[in-house]
Amino acid sequence: MSKLDSAALDLLFRDARTQNGWTDEPVSDAELAAALDLAKMGPTAANSQPLRLVFVRSAEAKQTLRATLSPGNVDKTMAAPATAIVAYDPKFYDLLPKLFPHTDARSWFAGDPVGAEATARLNATLQAGYLILALRAVGLDCGPMGGFDAAAADAAFFPAGEAKSLFLINIGHGDATKLFPRSPRLDFAEMAKIV
Repeated sequence: MSKLDSAALDLLFRDARTQNGWTDEPVSDAELAAALDLAKMGPTAANSQPLRLVFVRSAEAKQTLRATLSPGNVDKTMAAPATAIVAYDPKFYDLLPKLFPHTDARSWFAGDPVGAEATARLNATLQAGYLILALRAVGLDCGPMGGFDAAAADAAFFPAGEAKSLFLINIGHGDATKLFPRSPRLDFAEMAKIV
């Protein structure tokens, strides 16, 4: 397998930042679809793919989302061209006959609500990480955040209970003048060991 060059690593990791402000440049449906087409290729347990998303872009949907936001997140979210509500499907296992057809993986989760919930949350969060990298790869900036009322967002955007919100990702073209200085990162020895 070949490696990414330094410019690609800069784009995805070293120069990428959590954005707090946005330019007026729009985000297209095609860009969001291209990013999701990349993100869905990342691995999940039993190919479970529990991630569910609502991309909030319309003025009406933004006002609905506004009502769920913590005060410190309102301005940056309303200014973002798009916001992804990152959620998981608590009954993801109903799609396992399609996604993992070589065995009865549905039975591993259907009778185990605690295990199914843990699997859904973990793997949707993993997929959201892939999505952030994919959004960066197609030329967009991200501002992932908590600071919202997940139950209120679920009632507004997933009224049938088909998904449960985890966090939000503001998406667009970042305004570099709104960035905070980069915070320190842990050294290898502070976060890992090789045994």
